[in-house]
Amino acid sequence: MPRTAVDRLVTLQFDRHGDRLWDQAKALLDHEHARMRIGQVAVPFGTCAEPSNVKAGGHACPFRFRCLGCDHFRTDPSYLPDLRAYLDTLLRNRERLAAAGELDDWARAEATPSDEEITRLRRLVHQVETDLDALTAEDREEIRRATAILRKSRTVQLGMPTVRPTTSGVRLGREP
Repeated sequence: MPRTAVDRLVTLQFDRHGDRLWDQAKALLDHEHARMRIGQVAVPFGTCAEPSNVKAGGHACPFRFRCLGCDHFRTDPSYLPDLRAYLDTLLRNRERLAAAGELDDWARAEATPSDEEITRLRRLVHQVETDLDALTAEDREEIRRATAILRKSRTVQLGMPTVRPTTSGVRLGREP
């Protein structure tokens, strides 16, 4: 089921500028389509096709994970809720940092999301929404179903350690 969802959403894949990629890929042979999908790794808000990052399983971005500014970045409608949430976070952080009096100017400038990143993200979200609005109601429903399947099966690995709870509750002492 997820494979069908992926195949359906790949036709609505966008680059960092909001341009649809499938239009460029239509001329490729079937095996090239499969190779294009395999040569990607999951990153927040989409996929990355940068070769050294793909080879390292998404843990070796040479550009410090600045996906919205990279030509190797791809996204699709299944990431739209995440893109919107990220935009909201950037806007909140910008306002919070502008009001922070305890920071030196250089620290505030480094921590503040750039206007270019916010503009790029707004443009990308708008383009994905516009393309979805242009679909027929039947196609939109098919995309909605495919998105639900992918979002349910998608797991994000941020490289953060996790602690699994024990089955019998918290243990504060040493095991005998």
